[in-house]
Amino acid sequence: MATDITIPSDLWDEDEETVITSWLVDDGSTVEEGALIAEIMTAKVQYEILAPASGTVSIKEEADAVVAKGAVIGSIE
Repeated sequence: MATDITIPSDLWDEDEETVITSWLVDDGSTVEEGALIAEIMTAKVQYEILAPASGTVSIKEEADAVVAKGAVIGSIE
């Protein structure tokens, strides 16, 4: 069963959207839970996205994509 990689919806109040500044892993990479896998940027702050589970990463939104809070940007199987 896949685990979604999502943009946190509770980290900031003002901005409704964020930009995926970079993926730190490649599509198809194997990661361990808690590993740093992506970075996102709001208008004011950069955040790190950690792997919510161990497994193989499937990227759904590429770097530089503008996404909403709570958006699913990938998954881990």
